[in-house]
Formats: sequence, structure tokens, C-alpha cells
Amino acid sequence: MSTHVVICGAGFGGLELTARLSAAFGNDIKITLIDKNDAFTFGFSKFELMFGRETREEVSSYYSTIAKPGVEFRQELITSIDPAARRVVTDKGTYDGDVLVVALGADYDFGATPGFVEGGHEFYSVAGAMRLRDVLPTVHSGDVVVAVISEPFKCPPAPCEGAMLLDEYFTARGVRPDINITVVSPWGIPIPASGPASDAILARFRERNIAWVGNQGVSSIDPAAKTVRLKDGSTLPYDLFLGIPIHRVPAVVEASGLAVDGWIPVDRSNLATRFPNVYAVGDVTSAPVPKAGIFAESAARAVAEHLIVQLRETGTAKPYDGAGSCFIEFGDRKVGRVDADFLTGPSVVAPFTEQSLQGAQEKKEFGASRRRFWFGG
Repeated sequence: MSTHVVICGAGFGGLELTARLSAAFGNDIKITLIDKNDAFTFGFSKFELMFGRETREEVSSYYSTIAKPGVEFRQELITSIDPAARRVVTDKGTYDGDVLVVALGADYDFGATPGFVEGGHEFYSVAGAMRLRDVLPTVHSGDVVVAVISEPFKCPPAPCEGAMLLDEYFTARGVRPDINITVVSPWGIPIPASGPASDAILARFRERNIAWVGNQGVSSIDPAAKTVRLKDGSTLPYDLFLGIPIHRVPAVVEASGLAVDGWIPVDRSNLATRFPNVYAVGDVTSAPVPKAGIFAESAARAVAEHLIVQLRETGTAKPYDGAGSCFIEFGDRKVGRVDADFLTGPSVVAPFTEQSLQGAQEKKEFGASRRRFWFGG
């Protein structure tokens, strides 16, 4: 009887693992991929939605189109996970796996920050980006604050990208002179892993008159007074608040007993949890890498290699390298790139490739190549 692998979550990690196991074993393995959504959307596509450059349909890759041997996709809501039994219960059925992989990402806790629900916006969800698409054309003047409420948070460059793209958007509309843009971050520099990338972002901020407030978080928002209260007690005025919300594991993961101190601890070499034949990849873990799709993908590669060696009973799996490339939108259709390696050496290595039009092409091909590999057909 073939091995049954149950994969919870069809983001970067779930899709990469599914595609690799299918490529290795074909119909000799049974893979059940479960996600509550009907389609995958790249995180960077939310900017396309937010600025009205693409529609929801155009940025969606539908799971129903996955054409991979051995793979069955189920659009269902996971209601419980029993890691000891490797059992997943959904709103439509129960799945028992020989191997269980949790790749459910991080959820957003909007209610954890007083005033955020009533007075703020966000571009980290598809729904939030779609709402902003309708809000941004109504902004003609005032203070725009892009704030990271606390860490950890997904995609370290995204808040700064948001500010640079807002600058470009308001400039194109001719209203930029009447708008102040401020970025608030818990970090001293935009991307702590890469000094050169941070220098490039801060240089662009100076050039475009975008204010940077580092080493700060947000404790609350006052929608009536239109102020943002920072962690040190000081306040900033705002007319439009774009917050990166507090992140947490999904409630179903919290209830499963997998999480410790907020996230799922994993073996740093193969992403195994403390439960036999249960793995976790991506933003749901406390692995010592940033929360970003590319690191979920590289973690899934490591799990795939580990499982392939284990199931074939031959070869040696390389340990997880914690490596990945992050693209950074600077505006003017120019894109830079950080190539980070968090785990193979004694310290983090993260060289930066300067923003260019060629970088934008590379980013486009990055998305296209993953769609081809993950969805097939």
C-alpha cells in the first residue's frame, strides 16, 4: 500500500512539497493537499490588487487545475489536527496520514491592537488589498503611516515596498506634494539581515522624502483623534493607517498542542516536529529564518528530500539550508534582490543585487516558473 502524506495548507510550502513528492513517486504515493481557499495568490500580487493593476482573477492560480500524479486537492476547512495520531479533521471529512505536514502559515490578529479594526487598513491579505484599491483613489492629502505593529511578521521588505509604491502612486496622481509618508518598524534598519539592501531602501526614502521611524512598534490607534501611539508612548498623526498586523499561529494549530511559545518548534535540519512523522514548514514554525514564502519553499524542499531518502531507503538528505531570494520593489518598475543564507555558515550571508528593470523580469519569471512546477497540466 502506498504511503499517504497529508499536507495541511497549500501555500509556498505545501505546493512545493506536493510537487516534489509527486515528481519523485508519481502514483506510487498518495498525497492529500488540504486548503480552505480555492486558489493560490503570491504575496507580492497583493500590490497589484491594491493599486488596481490586476484583478483578483488575474492573480489567482486555482487549485482545481493541479495536474499531478498521486495528488488529490481538497478545498476544506481544517477543524482539528491530532499530531500523535497524524489525523486531520475538516468540515467535510477525516484524513489519517502515514506522514503529516503542517504548512498553514501565520494568521493575523487584528483585534490584538486597540483601534486597528476601527481605524486601520492592511495590505497583507487579499481582502485588505482589495479594500485599499477602493480607498486609495479618495486620498488627496494628509499623513499616510505604514507601520509594522510588532515582530515576527511576513516578508520583511513588504512594508518598505508598500511605502515606495505609494510614493510612486501618489506622484502619478499629482497629489504627492500634499502627502507625508512615514514607515514605522520594530527594527533599526529595514532588513536587518542585509545592510546593503537596507542602505538602498533608506537612500530611496531620502530621495523620495519618505520618513523612517525605526526601533518602534505600535501599541494602539485612536481613530477619533487620528493618532498612532507608538511603543515609547509618543504619537504620530495619520489620515490613512496601513498596519502590518500582529501574527499568530492559526487557532487550529494552537489547539493541536503543536505550538510552543506561539509557534511550532522544528528540527532545524529536516523540519521534523516532536511528533513522529509530523513535519511543519513555513511561517507556522519557529525555524530561525524570516517568515516569507521563499523560506517556506526551501523548507519544503528539505522535507521532500528527507522523505524521498526515507521512503526509498537509500541516499542521504542534505540538511535545510535556510536559503532564499527576496525581491524588493523600489518603484519606477525597478526591482532589487536579496539572496539570503541563514543556516549553512557561522553567520547570515545576504548579498544585495541593485534594483533594475532586469530585476523586474527576474521576479516575473520567478512567479511563472513556480506556477508551472506547482500546478503542472
